[in-house]
Amino acid sequence: PESFVVQIPRDQILRYPPPENARKYEALRRRGERGNCCCRCCCFLICFLLFLILAVGIAALVLYLVFRFKAPNYAVTNVAISGLVVTSSGPISPVFDVTIRANNPNSKVGIYYLEGSSVDVLFNGVSLSSGVLPAFYQPSRNVTIVQTALVGSGVVLGSTATTALVNDQSQGFIPFEVKTRAPVKIRIGSVNTWKITVKVRCDVVVNSLTSPAVVSNSCHYNVRLW
Repeated sequence: PESFVVQIPRDQILRYPPPENARKYEALRRRGERGNCCCRCCCFLICFLLFLILAVGIAALVLYLVFRFKAPNYAVTNVAISGLVVTSSGPISPVFDVTIRANNPNSKVGIYYLEGSSVDVLFNGVSLSSGVLPAFYQPSRNVTIVQTALVGSGVVLGSTATTALVNDQSQGFIPFEVKTRAPVKIRIGSVNTWKITVKVRCDVVVNSLTSPAVVSNSCHYNVRLW
């Protein structure tokens, strides 16, 4: 019988990879799929954060341009002190009756001061007394006077703070820090914002511990939107 030889071009020959190469290919393919999934998640997260920042920026811009929002301002106008005995070597229980003046200068913006606030009085880094603000609504173009009693218990001043307090009292220049943290909601027209945290720090100087008068005070605040 006759025999025939068929020649096929080399580039048209289908080759099957050996089993070990097939396993390597499958592992690389799965690794690539996992990498693509992580990349998609990262891209989505970055896009979401950029959108969030853009939305907050636009909201702030609209608030400023439409309502000409003016920052509220605060001041500690009066302080009454009892129980702050500098000659005591043991724990003390000081009480501060603090009067705070809150001014909302805006014509179309009201402020809800919500429950869950905190007020602390410190001297030389030592926390002396603490309390809360009452919840209230402050309408537009309004000045509200808030009084709160701040109570301390088992406070140990330490030698450094005691020495500083005695020296400051002899000079009639006693500096305290009044730190306030308050959750608020801003009312714009008939719309309320989400809950915003306002932190106010007031540097208050009084001239005496027995019959104190406020010599100077300076308040600064910052806002946490979330």
